[in-house]
Amino acid sequence: MSAQTPVTTVYKVSGMTCGHCEGAVSAEISGLDGVSSAKAVAATGEVTVTSAAPLDEEKVRAAVDEAGYELVGPA
Repeated sequence: MSAQTPVTTVYKVSGMTCGHCEGAVSAEISGLDGVSSAKAVAATGEVTVTSAAPLDEEKVRAAVDEAGYELVGPA
């Protein structure tokens, strides 16, 4: 039995200014397949995502866009 090691990726997101922004971005990314956690921090403009496998950046971009913000790319 081999347990898969989770992958943690940090993305830069522009436009987040408050706790509501953090919640919206975290919620959208958390809805992606394989994501176990997503923690957005408006002060740094970063979202730390933990997932079972590396994520398709376009899917992350679409989730961030759905929340009303812009994915800059990996931090």
